[in-house]
Amino acid sequence: MVLGDWESAIAKLPDDACIVGVDEVGRGPLAGDVVAAAAVLDPADAIVGLTDSKKLTAKRREALSEQLLARARGVALGRASPEEIDTLNILQASLLAMWRAVDALGLDPDLVLVDGRQLPRWEYPSIAVVKGDALVPEIAAASIVAKVARDNYMCEQHLLWPQYGFDSHKGYPTAAHMAALKTYGVTPLHRRSFAPVRAVIEGD
Repeated sequence: MVLGDWESAIAKLPDDACIVGVDEVGRGPLAGDVVAAAAVLDPADAIVGLTDSKKLTAKRREALSEQLLARARGVALGRASPEEIDTLNILQASLLAMWRAVDALGLDPDLVLVDGRQLPRWEYPSIAVVKGDALVPEIAAASIVAKVARDNYMCEQHLLWPQYGFDSHKGYPTAAHMAALKTYGVTPLHRRSFAPVRAVIEGD
């Protein structure tokens, strides 16, 4: 399945079905990994407040991520590096990160619900859900875990490259990031296939 009625699909599953939500963070930045998460919730231990990670404050995301890591039936991360992004393109790298996240769960999904319109090439019964991070609790959970994990990762990179301000913009093309790129050049963390980075490399 690609696009479909996810609510009907869930209704047909047994109560103990393994329903996996998947989302990714980091398609837009000029630097850093794209990070995906896969999450399986425990119906007997509901976590209140799950929604699109972009609608939550950083503090609330972090608190929910901690709850998910402690109480969810399963949570796993998958990543694709800047080199893989440059080789595959950002869409395919994002799908690869999603595949790695689900694979890392070590579970046998009855249904995988993926945010967006594209599905990785896998054998799992799957549905792509547009705006799924705001509609499906499992996808919302994945979006929160992925966002917190990527933000933490970019803060770690800031310690290696403090002049770029990765702790504030997380690699997105802000004015401060563009100014740092032009002043200090390109790091191994940057995605060389992205036009603004390529322009710096070529001296435009």
